[in-house]
Amino acid sequence: MEYRKKHNIKENKTYFLTMTVVNWVDVFTRKNHCDAIIESLKYCQKEKGLQIFAYCIMSNHIHMLVNTLSPFELKDVIRDFKKFTAKKILLQIQNEPESRREWMLHQFEIAAEKSAKHKNYQFWQVGNHAIEIYSQNFIWEKINYIHNNPVKAGYVVESSHWRYSSASNYQEKESVLEVEKILL
Repeated sequence: MEYRKKHNIKENKTYFLTMTVVNWVDVFTRKNHCDAIIESLKYCQKEKGLQIFAYCIMSNHIHMLVNTLSPFELKDVIRDFKKFTAKKILLQIQNEPESRREWMLHQFEIAAEKSAKHKNYQFWQVGNHAIEIYSQNFIWEKINYIHNNPVKAGYVVESSHWRYSSASNYQEKESVLEVEKILL
């Protein structure tokens, strides 16, 4: 299936992104994999100008509302983020305790076989389902969507209880990742 070009990052603006693990494999049910994502996001904030306004790590995908500061390009930062996290998490799966190791690696091998770009494993689906932010109402629609994702999935009753989400930032609670809060 060819990825639709209308959902690519075209300009250095603010986007709502969804990055999904191939075959919807539930990788982010493990703390070490989520922590690898958080560490990489922190690095991108500090060294690559990534501004995160909202995020949520679900079991097999990540939602973010982001942009980058000049001179950095969002498409380059996200490309590097995905490349680095794929390598890091694949190494974790291969070398750390993981009861689903063989099954997960097989899923990533199957995806790589269908890709001309990947050799042994493909971790992330192609594309980021990037939707450019076009209004203040749309910003809040997406922030609410991001924060309510774990509630809708039945993982938590209150959005701020989800550890890997910026919902706690917006409620002035402890968080694993600082974000640029958008004020009403």
